[in-house]
Amino acid sequence: MDTSLRVNFPPDPNPKTPRLAMPKGACDSHFHVYGPPNIFPFTDKRRYTPPAAPVEHYLQVADVLGLERGVMVQPNVHGFDTAITIDAVEKSGGRLFGMIRADPKLSAEQYRALHAKGVRGIRFNIAHHLGDVFDEDGYFRIVAKVEPLGWPIDLHLDADQLEARIPMIRKTNLPVIIDHMARVKAELGPLDPYAKVLIDLAGEKNVYMKLSGANRIMARGASFGQVVPIAQALIAKAPDRMIWGTDWPHSDVFEPGKMPNDGDLVDMLLDYAPDETVRRKILVDNPATLFGFK
Repeated sequence: MDTSLRVNFPPDPNPKTPRLAMPKGACDSHFHVYGPPNIFPFTDKRRYTPPAAPVEHYLQVADVLGLERGVMVQPNVHGFDTAITIDAVEKSGGRLFGMIRADPKLSAEQYRALHAKGVRGIRFNIAHHLGDVFDEDGYFRIVAKVEPLGWPIDLHLDADQLEARIPMIRKTNLPVIIDHMARVKAELGPLDPYAKVLIDLAGEKNVYMKLSGANRIMARGASFGQVVPIAQALIAKAPDRMIWGTDWPHSDVFEPGKMPNDGDLVDMLLDYAPDETVRRKILVDNPATLFGFK
């Protein structure tokens, strides 16, 4: 293992109680769980080392924020081992579903068995910083295995990769989620060419946008308000296909003083979607439709 791996900071241990009162059934559609590594080891191929962030910690944070449901997205530090995802789902008392990394080695039968254990989606990590080589033929082979399950397909990519993937997205016979608003540069605003591609794509009938990772896309030293015009433009395009997530425990933070407070992230929804009916779609109705929450 590379001993020069970056080490990221733990999440804020004291999330603020948000001003926004969450509606019943509110869902955090994107968070991670890490370890503890003595029980769920980190892969030697990881690119950073996080502190332990067990599901018990997350559920305490969710209670403070008023989140009743969630989708635990399996992080890269655990490789393709789904044990941590299944464990989180089992410990949640029915509150959580899981999303795993797309694994070409799994058969359709194995994916079906994971469905029975609470998995409801697969994620392809093709963003530049993750260094994954993307095989479009392999993508469709995996998608075919989960198509009978109706799982959404999550694409974690960068804004400059998005346009080239639009034909592939249109050919996908399942819902496709664009992770973290395609990591556009919020400082450039919704008229930036990459942002315009993203916003136009939001109009595609099988595309969902994940309004998460605000601290990932704003400029260094900027306020969260920089992200609001992008989020508002996406919501205006397709309010019925927007979902939201905390991105807890914020694995991209490698500098002291940069860790967002999750209560602040919740309150950004007041600016993203001032209308309560639209917020309910983003927080309750859309994720219920997409992931199958009852």
